[in-house]
Amino acid sequence: MNKKLTSMALAVSSCFGAGHVAADEDSRVLSPVVVTATRVEQDSFDLPMAIDKVDRQNIDNQLRMTLSESLARIPGITAQNRNQMAQDPQISSRGFGARSSFGVRGIRVYVDGIPLSMPDGIGNPGSVDLDAIGSIEVMRGPFSAMYGNSSGGVLQLLTKKPGETPVVGADVLFGSFNTRRESIEASGVNGGLEYQLNLSDYSSNGFRAQSKNDKQQATVKLGTRISDDTKLSTLINWFDQSAQDPGGLVRTGTGANQPGAFPGGQFYDPTGATRGAIVGNTRVNRSNTQIGFNLEKTIDANNTVNVITYAGQRDNLQYLASSNAPTGTISGRASSIGRTYYGTDVRLTNRGDVAGKAYQLSVGLNLGYMDDARLDRNATNGVIQPGAANRDENQTAYNIDQYAQGLITLDEQWDLHAGIRHTRLKLDVKPNPGATANIAPGSLSFDRTMPVVGLVYKATPTLNYYANIGTGFETPTLVEISYSDPANAAAGLNLGLKPSTSTNIEVGAKALLSDTSRLNVALFDISTDNEIVIDRLNGTTASYRNAGKTQRRGVELSAEALLQPDLSAYVAYTFLDASFQSPFATGTGATAPGNYNSGTVAAGSAIPGTYRQQLYAELAYRYRPYQLETAIEGRYNSKVFINDLNKDAAPAYTIFSIRASLQQVQGKWKFTEYARIDNLFDQTYIGSIRVNDGNTRFFEPAPGRNYFVGVKASYMF
Repeated sequence: MNKKLTSMALAVSSCFGAGHVAADEDSRVLSPVVVTATRVEQDSFDLPMAIDKVDRQNIDNQLRMTLSESLARIPGITAQNRNQMAQDPQISSRGFGARSSFGVRGIRVYVDGIPLSMPDGIGNPGSVDLDAIGSIEVMRGPFSAMYGNSSGGVLQLLTKKPGETPVVGADVLFGSFNTRRESIEASGVNGGLEYQLNLSDYSSNGFRAQSKNDKQQATVKLGTRISDDTKLSTLINWFDQSAQDPGGLVRTGTGANQPGAFPGGQFYDPTGATRGAIVGNTRVNRSNTQIGFNLEKTIDANNTVNVITYAGQRDNLQYLASSNAPTGTISGRASSIGRTYYGTDVRLTNRGDVAGKAYQLSVGLNLGYMDDARLDRNATNGVIQPGAANRDENQTAYNIDQYAQGLITLDEQWDLHAGIRHTRLKLDVKPNPGATANIAPGSLSFDRTMPVVGLVYKATPTLNYYANIGTGFETPTLVEISYSDPANAAAGLNLGLKPSTSTNIEVGAKALLSDTSRLNVALFDISTDNEIVIDRLNGTTASYRNAGKTQRRGVELSAEALLQPDLSAYVAYTFLDASFQSPFATGTGATAPGNYNSGTVAAGSAIPGTYRQQLYAELAYRYRPYQLETAIEGRYNSKVFINDLNKDAAPAYTIFSIRASLQQVQGKWKFTEYARIDNLFDQTYIGSIRVNDGNTRFFEPAPGRNYFVGVKASYMF
């Protein structure tokens, strides 16, 4: 562990050893109230699971363009900012989802109960404007399985709740790399109508060549009180995005991109891009429109019902480079998806007493459907070529789930939580009529029942112990069954894939050390069979296989304290040992140079994309007379392996950031000025990796010292 990390850890530890500070109502550290764990509001302190909440203030402290910015402070979560907008952020929970190179998988993502994850497990969280979000709840562990397939964790984004008084506001931000962001919002209550409107426009040149991007978003939330016991909420999201893709960097290189000095070896110039990305003009254009409804009805004092329904349309056109020749043309692909999706969730919640013991029970039915029109064509130098398509097909996924989850208070000190969910999923692929690149149609069906049980022991009013155990499963996605041989599309579908299944055990403790400090600790052990991994690679195309057993063991710790009424400290630490327990062959027939991705993976090899240690620490200060808030943040990530064979790794890094804001209130106006500097000491490091990249472009660099400044103004009527 380097000196900077040691110093930071010792400083934070000494802060939590400080003496008790008398607290008033504005200076308390409390456990947040959450809804994701049991689907009704409950104090997280009394729940037998690891669940944390990112509040609005910590969302505001960021650029607000990707979820990874705010989630870095949550233990157990790896949230790597890829520093380019062509790919989804890398988010994993206790190692689930770490290998994903497309979308967010292994974690279920929701906004106000409406899924952003598709039935096959792929999530696209970029469709929601973070300016419209009031908080983010992050659940890890066995109870995540109560949300269905691919639930290694759950992210629930909860939109802002409008106040009674109408407010309009605007926000303008400028930053490094010609970054600019403008947004407006309006919220309030008019008669029986609640409303929240957010519009934003973002653009940036990016810090690397071939990384220019822009994104426009809109969110509308309406709440209508139909009667005293019935409320209908409507949520509409829209976004449109264009982004260049600079690609990953290789360990060494020549030609236009000279190597630059990185810790642990040589990489291409971190501000550049490979010739394949530049000449191949790798890029993406995507759009998404979604509408959802949530009907909440109180039947009587003991029963409520929720009906959630949603539908959407997503279009995605991505240009990929499959070669990186120093001269000549750059071959590649243009892969397009036209997706229609919809679903519903109906839930009945009952509360009451049985044999003098209070209980709560929720039972529900969940349906989801997605229909992808997929077209894959050859592209040379970023231009689609005439001729037959590589693939021209229709892919669908459909799930029907039933679930029940409840808790019962056994006595003053013991609570029992339990749940069960049954999932049935069908994946289906058919060539479109007249498709030249004809493949045989095929389908896969999966059926699984997942139980979970947890127990809370309330040792004292300020100390709870808990334990839980459950099972889960992760099915192949539509992308993962698409190729049995990535070098030959006509070889057909990969219908031999099995779902991975896991047994998940967690124990922990939650302590309110005083009115001004709290501590959460969780230990977990996850054993998985039939882990889904990459088998063979051919440029940007891959096939997948099952790889026997894996194990994820670790510790999560988070602590928060008010050292003085206006000085606070927060620390989150994760230790994760994630490894393959069974040897397996990978990359048979792979064409990757250097044989990086072809060989036998030894038992004990680390699961790539998982960081053994992560530390986030923050020291924040508030000066009330001027409404000044400022903080310094520190972040440490250990080295991370880039592929299943563990042949190379991105080195460890430690970075610091600083932020500040000022606020003034003049009559009905409120003004806020804010600024942030990231990578304060201008470190050179790899911010994320492309796991098992077929072209050996594994490394995605992070920018040096960079900043943004902004101003907000709002008027309250």
